[in-house]
Amino acid sequence: MQRITLTADDFGLSEQVNEAVERAHRDGCLDAASLMVAGPAAADAIRRARALPGLRVGLHLVVIEGPAVLPPASIPDLVDARGWFPSDQLRLGLRYAFRRQARRQLADEIRAQFAAYAATGLPLAHADAHKHMHLHPVVGAQLIRIGRDFGLRRIRVPAEPASVLAACGHRPILADRALHGWTRVLRHQARRAGLAFPDQVFGLAWSGAMTRARLLRLAAHLPEGDSEIYLHPATGQDGLAQALMPGYQPQAELAALLDPAVEAALGRTPKGAGEGRTSHSPLCQREDPPGT
Repeated sequence: MQRITLTADDFGLSEQVNEAVERAHRDGCLDAASLMVAGPAAADAIRRARALPGLRVGLHLVVIEGPAVLPPASIPDLVDARGWFPSDQLRLGLRYAFRRQARRQLADEIRAQFAAYAATGLPLAHADAHKHMHLHPVVGAQLIRIGRDFGLRRIRVPAEPASVLAACGHRPILADRALHGWTRVLRHQARRAGLAFPDQVFGLAWSGAMTRARLLRLAAHLPEGDSEIYLHPATGQDGLAQALMPGYQPQAELAALLDPAVEAALGRTPKGAGEGRTSHSPLCQREDPPGT
């Protein structure tokens, strides 16, 4: 049996993202969203999520290229004077791996983000990380250890099978295969902690460009088991989004999530605007949020 979850990342980054998440859930096939608790539009995202009880919301942990919850004085080795994490993944990775003080500050920030999420009152359906930074063994271990204190039961392991990509017409490169192999570390960490995670995740090779054509192609080749497809929909891009995600096609991704042909290909009954979520076929069996 196939279980498919469609998730929107960067919920709270902007009101354009938040509006797309709401529309794609109400009128399309979006199941879940990952919340940036310190995002510029986090308060707006939380307000919308409270009005969407069927939307499964989780924490989108930010420890790279984004805003922190704690003030710069509390985590001076991690952020700049504005309180933003830098974009240099290699330098940050080395810092997290080899500097004890940085690891302590990282743990403090991760705990602060989980606490900020808990303060929203929203059920914690899952956790993942911006730019998949939880693939770093230190970040992944801290996310899991601290997250369990807040009731975390499910995380994303971004393992995208090369065989499925090839069947969809995307020629995997060595980096794709190497990344898939590296996800074994996070998978082991999650399994040892008793956390659930998808069997496969799609969105890496086509990040920011999960168009209608690609979702239809992917739907025809999805393997058995638990699959997650993540996207970055938005009704438009402000200056910050354009700077962080150059070349992304957020409006095309929103259109794909609202497309009846995509819903049908994923085994779902297309919904009319404003109608409640309809029942799904076994192809897309959904699971209840943790704690319900």
